[in-house]
Amino acid sequence: MGIKCIDAMLNRAFFRLGLIVGRHPGYFLIVPLLLTMFFVTGFQRVKYNIDPEYLFSPVNGEGKLERSVAESYFKVNYSSRFNVARITRAGRFGRVIVTAKDGIENILRQEVWQELRILDDMIQNTTVLYDDDYFTYKDICAKWNNECFQNDILNLDRILDDVESGNLNLTFPLMFNPVTWDAHAFPVFFGGTTVRDGIIISVPSVQLVYFANADSKKYDKRGAAWEDMFLDRVGDAQDNGLFKHIRIARFASRTLDKELEKNTNSVIPYFTSTFLIMAIFSIVTCMMTDWVRSKPWLGLLGNLSASMATLSAFGLCIYMGIDFIGINLAAPFLMIGIGIDDTFVMLAAWRRTSIKLSVPERMAHMLSEAAVSITITSITDMVSFFIGIFSPFPSVTIFCIYSGVATLFTFVWHLTFFTACVAISGYCEQKNLHSVVCIKVQPVSKSKNRSWLYRVMCSGGVDPDDINNPEDNKEHAMMAFFRDYFAKFLNNSFVKVVVILVFGAYLLGAGYGITQIEEGLERRKVAKSDSYAIEFFDREDDYFREFPYRVQVIISGEHNYSDPYVQWQVENLTQTFENTSYVSSTLYTESWLRSFVQYADRNADYLNISTSDEDSFISALKEYWLNDGSPFSLDVKFNDDGTRIVGMRFLIQAVNISGTEHEKEMVRALRRICAESSLNATVFHPYFVFFDQFELVRPMSLQNMVIGAIVMMIISFLFIPNVLCSLWVAFSIISIETGVIGYMALWHVNLDSISMINLIMCIGFSVDFTAHICYAYMSSTAKRPDERVRESLYALGLPIFQGAVSTILGMVALLLADNYIFLVFFKMVFLVVFCGAMHGLFLLPVLLSLFGPGSCTNWDEEENVKMSAIEKSLPHPYCIPHPQFTLNSSIQNTYMGFDKNKKPFKGYDIDKDLGLGTSEENSSESGSNNSKEKQSLEDEMTERKYKERWRRSSASDYPRSEFHASQVLDIYGNESERDWFRKKERFEENKRRFNDQPKVVIESSRSMDNKRHRRRYTPPEHSYNRNRELTRSSSHHNLQQPRYIQELRFP
Repeated sequence: MGIKCIDAMLNRAFFRLGLIVGRHPGYFLIVPLLLTMFFVTGFQRVKYNIDPEYLFSPVNGEGKLERSVAESYFKVNYSSRFNVARITRAGRFGRVIVTAKDGIENILRQEVWQELRILDDMIQNTTVLYDDDYFTYKDICAKWNNECFQNDILNLDRILDDVESGNLNLTFPLMFNPVTWDAHAFPVFFGGTTVRDGIIISVPSVQLVYFANADSKKYDKRGAAWEDMFLDRVGDAQDNGLFKHIRIARFASRTLDKELEKNTNSVIPYFTSTFLIMAIFSIVTCMMTDWVRSKPWLGLLGNLSASMATLSAFGLCIYMGIDFIGINLAAPFLMIGIGIDDTFVMLAAWRRTSIKLSVPERMAHMLSEAAVSITITSITDMVSFFIGIFSPFPSVTIFCIYSGVATLFTFVWHLTFFTACVAISGYCEQKNLHSVVCIKVQPVSKSKNRSWLYRVMCSGGVDPDDINNPEDNKEHAMMAFFRDYFAKFLNNSFVKVVVILVFGAYLLGAGYGITQIEEGLERRKVAKSDSYAIEFFDREDDYFREFPYRVQVIISGEHNYSDPYVQWQVENLTQTFENTSYVSSTLYTESWLRSFVQYADRNADYLNISTSDEDSFISALKEYWLNDGSPFSLDVKFNDDGTRIVGMRFLIQAVNISGTEHEKEMVRALRRICAESSLNATVFHPYFVFFDQFELVRPMSLQNMVIGAIVMMIISFLFIPNVLCSLWVAFSIISIETGVIGYMALWHVNLDSISMINLIMCIGFSVDFTAHICYAYMSSTAKRPDERVRESLYALGLPIFQGAVSTILGMVALLLADNYIFLVFFKMVFLVVFCGAMHGLFLLPVLLSLFGPGSCTNWDEEENVKMSAIEKSLPHPYCIPHPQFTLNSSIQNTYMGFDKNKKPFKGYDIDKDLGLGTSEENSSESGSNNSKEKQSLEDEMTERKYKERWRRSSASDYPRSEFHASQVLDIYGNESERDWFRKKERFEENKRRFNDQPKVVIESSRSMDNKRHRRRYTPPEHSYNRNRELTRSSSHHNLQQPRYIQELRFP
């Protein structure tokens, strides 16, 4: 069932590759090393990108389109026409939020304002050196009519004595300073203001803002240098206790850039510790008590191979001109986990190969058997990353490019470099060299007379004269644990009920978590937990969320604004905005059209103003309303000859916006109003560029997960061609993804561009455990479900456990880095690995045993068959070695070498790997291989005795009538004693011819005969022709077809 040609093609291709690598390992060792050395040189061309807007906002988001519209009409002029409410980009700025330090909440005090003046002077007069040029803030400040932007709120110190004494009240929201005649817009500067009847009672916080010129690249770089000095000086003043009454929280436009850079640097020191942890884990899990077959160095080289592949992939991407971002540093931790999984798979396949074969042949069989395992794991991971490349978020795209290429390189490097290392290790094993110090040692069977220290630390390998000695082949304890104890535990009916109930609770918890999920990447999560920016974000959220955003509304296109209908359309649009819950009242709206029309109506007679036609309207507008000192002059765009208005804007004030969900709803409501308007209206604020992620992250995450899940199911079916298995894989992917999404919300992880990266990645990881345990169960030859569970867990229980542990260990360093971005990586990978392992070890074996093949058959009734006295006399478990039975027990014992105290000869099926595995099937030596080698040894010895005694009996002096007179029982009715004598004569004739052959031919014939898997010999050497031969199975009577028991009755 399914497409099996891919599996066959991979096995053939990998078989040939194994032969080539086994014969010429040096080339495959040196070439990857040289390529790594070449690609690493790409790091000298690395181009870091730490721009938060570029990384975490969608490429073609609506906010960027809206900004392009705003800038096409109203380009910001920092040199002479700067207005903070009308900027389209953040530019270069420094911002401080000041609160009281002495425990008195109200900062409307003279001593506070005095320290604010000191702070302002310090910021404005700090000297900065850049490119051999000294300058201060006043040299680079953004200006309005050739004057630097000023925090006019500081002029309140002229009247604070009267305010404190109660002789003067501050009116909210606007007030003219009676001394300086400044118009103080208190909502701009004051935060958390307590107002009663329009009178300000107390102010817990005030903010000061400083804008630098950003009109050119030169000014932008100077502004960046000033920001660095601003942050350092304010931080030093705060830390050194310069101010007694105020506490300062600082922020600049480069703060998020610097925090992203700090995040990158914070994880670098843990590369060494992670490599060390993974190396120790790999070495330990690749070791065994047999010091020849133990592979500690290969465990270490598996990590080295993954590290080399990651460095090479990164170097290639840098050579291709792809920007490097901080979150790329999470990829090496993932690659080491993926690489060590492939290491375990390949080593397990190596240990399942016959030690009688040459190293190239063992390499060929190893790669042929591991082909599907490592290929399906690598392809699913690569495809999941490549799906993320098409994300609209550059951070996701860049990370997926680097990680996808790194996954591909890890796959190739393991097939070349690591495979060559395995071949070299194979030659050492062939010479019976110690796996650590490479000295020749003796096997356990020959080291009994050596010291206990030698037996513990040195003995290993096999005796060339007795390769199958069971003393040198021990069963692995952990694999036996999963078969004999863990499987028995899961097969208990009560445990199955508990597992189902726990799974139901798991789904309920995940469902509840999905309803609690929040969207958006909050700014404070980009910064490290100990960053100065955290305090600033907290102060801003506490005090400045009442009037957070000054929103621009742009109307594009030529309109006759003297037309009352057009005026009504604009006014109707303005009032529609003001009537929403997200926008404040008319008092905070700045509309040149509304104010000019009202002004013209009031003063039409006095000023002789006419606005009835377009020409007079524009003429009066320019003369009375759009002078150089008016901010409204920045809100009207004329055509080239100045006769028509081609664009206009007005400003509205957002109010009481808190939280990312509220911001998303506000932007959605404002854009909907613009879309429903008959005018070509656009709404814009510089932060809307970031808010676009709130709109896209949910649908894009859902789309990527659905596409990824479908692709994973197709890949699983191509490599594991079983429809039922594919359905269980699909169920597992959906279940695991549901759990990851639900529990990540309960673990305080928002749905944002960072978690979206992990959700894409988790799709590939969710296949690793589940697909292979399903395939192992479906491929089992056992008929009873509990036996299938035993076999599948015996094959894959330990690898799943090791794969989960290795992946989580590889990500532990991200937990230690103590920043949100890498913490999300750890949480998400932990969730998918833990959920995948629990599905593979607990849920799927239980569900398959309940609903899989054979679950509806009553095996107790099938096996309840009465046995004859002859059958009961046979040793248990019963073994029918041949269709002919010999009834004389004395002759049976004498000539056949049968000893009823010994185990009968067992005819096993061909050894088969039941599972594909996501990690190694046996970190030490395959328990399955050990047990079968031990049985094979017993079978071979018994067979040898049979053949020798049969040879002697054939050449003895016994007459045929005495030896076979009444010993042959024709059970099946298709042979007779006469036929048997004829065949016996033919056998003797062939034997004589055989003895006359040359010695070389005889030895070759014996060698081929020993390799042949045959049944135990009985007196009739040549078997009778039957349609179906009896073979051993897992049932208690050891026959595949129970009905044969009833047929094999003696008269």
